[in-house]
Amino acid sequence: MKLLNLTLETPAENLALDEALLEEAESTEGGEEVLRLWESPSDFAVLGRSSDLEQEVHVERCREERVPIFRRRSGGGVVTVGPGSLMYAVVLRLDRLPAARGEGLVSIDQAHEYVLSCVASTVSSLLPDETISRDGTSDLIIQLSAGQRKKFSGNSLRIRRRHFLYHGTLLYDYDLAKITRWLARPKHMPEYRQERSHADFVANLQVTRTELESSLISTWNAETPLSDWPRERTQQLASSYEAL
Repeated sequence: MKLLNLTLETPAENLALDEALLEEAESTEGGEEVLRLWESPSDFAVLGRSSDLEQEVHVERCREERVPIFRRRSGGGVVTVGPGSLMYAVVLRLDRLPAARGEGLVSIDQAHEYVLSCVASTVSSLLPDETISRDGTSDLIIQLSAGQRKKFSGNSLRIRRRHFLYHGTLLYDYDLAKITRWLARPKHMPEYRQERSHADFVANLQVTRTELESSLISTWNAETPLSDWPRERTQQLASSYEAL
């Protein structure tokens, strides 16, 4: 697998690059699998493909505070992005999943389970005394000593014919108060959340960005840099990501 550790200048470019990497893999016979890592130096909010802008985002407050809002083309819920939140994306061949190897139809849950198991293993290697697990559709959670189960990673997925894009966020030093400030309570909450507010539901991992990056690179065996990434297509796609 190739490694692209690259943050572009604007939110639109960063969102577009994930999509361009998926397109590039699909357009090439035996297309490259890629792990991309990035972290935005500025704050913005991103809705999933079906998220409700007016109900799930404090729109006026975001506009007053110049926090741009975008909608990505993958599913999942609304997230805030900024310093202290490491973003990762993997573009993978569908034949990594059992069903794609002739054992039935590929399911969305198979893709979630495959990638989140790998990412959970990564975090567990850094925090061996903590319990890390998947819950909800595509959340990763940590079991705190007080018995609370808190979310530190939200993820989303887009499947094409031969490859899929899986991307998400890993909170390690994020200002969690921003989530409450800019996001409303979501329309649909996983059962394990138990109606908790953002402040009571989300946590940072007690690790560094360098530790997370190194462990993810090792987990995905992504030692070879990707030098020829799709620059032109990224710019074309970025122009279609207009702030809401």
